[in-house]
Amino acid sequence: MLTIGALLVAVALAPSASAAPSRGLAWLLFVGSSVHVAGTGWLYTIPEVRSHARQHPWRYVFAPVCLVVAGGLAATLVSAAAFGWLLLPYFGWQFVHFQKQNLGMAALAASSRSLAPLGPKERRALKVAGVAGVAGLVAHPSLLQLRVDPGLGALFPVAAMAFAAAVVVGLYLLASRPRSERPAGFCIVYLTSLCFSLPVFVLRSPYAAVGGMTIAHGLQYLLLIGLVAASTQRGTSRVVRLAVLANVALIGGLVLNVASHLHGGDAVARCLFGAYLGVVMAHFVIDAGIWRLRDTFPRQFLSARVPYLLGSSLQRYTSPVDDRSATDI
Repeated sequence: MLTIGALLVAVALAPSASAAPSRGLAWLLFVGSSVHVAGTGWLYTIPEVRSHARQHPWRYVFAPVCLVVAGGLAATLVSAAAFGWLLLPYFGWQFVHFQKQNLGMAALAASSRSLAPLGPKERRALKVAGVAGVAGLVAHPSLLQLRVDPGLGALFPVAAMAFAAAVVVGLYLLASRPRSERPAGFCIVYLTSLCFSLPVFVLRSPYAAVGGMTIAHGLQYLLLIGLVAASTQRGTSRVVRLAVLANVALIGGLVLNVASHLHGGDAVARCLFGAYLGVVMAHFVIDAGIWRLRDTFPRQFLSARVPYLLGSSLQRYTSPVDDRSATDI
């Protein structure tokens, strides 16, 4: 409901090409972008996560700090005109991150119902659909509101055909599952994840296409992290955990939102804008580890808090073998 609703609301509220977004759409974008990124900081208030971070400092400490510093330096030293070329791969990474989360949503939809895990071909269809969406954005950077021309316009129809092929294959694979292995809830989540990049190929408004995907991704993440905060785990009360999460996400989101609009200012302002981009990239890196269920710590961490999402098969899974077909988020 959050994913489909966000995509539809963005289309309904999207302004014309030259107009600014309405207040309602601006608030949704604020929640789906800055607030959800800031929400990652709440994870560091959990003792187990801090202990895990100390054991893996490169991913959870050094890499995030380096990305923030590098982002600030790049935005300060590179001219505004040239910086758009750096934003193109940044957005490519962002939307690959989006599709990885969609794959995780589909995996959770299967595990929470104790269904057969996503097979390699089902996962590949999701990945190809996501990569095709990224290729479509790179071919039409105007959808990202970037004023650069990589000369890849001919790539757009190729990306559209690859996306359509991935959707057809995904539909076939879903239909090939036994009826008992494709209940309505799982089918809806899998198809939503499979078609997530559709706005790139059918909409020309950046706010309708990219904005809807951004809002949907952020709301998915906030729901998942909210469920973790609302768990019945012993220790700090549920109310306190939710209050801390809300404050970290909202206050941090306000700071990030201000920094995200400083790209046209002086050197200091541009440095803060670059640091904002670094924080977002740090969010990509942290999440790539903390939600990856083929690793032991994420399975144990989530099994203790949201066991109903993992299902009995994943809760029993303790082997260090890289079983990506079953557990990768």
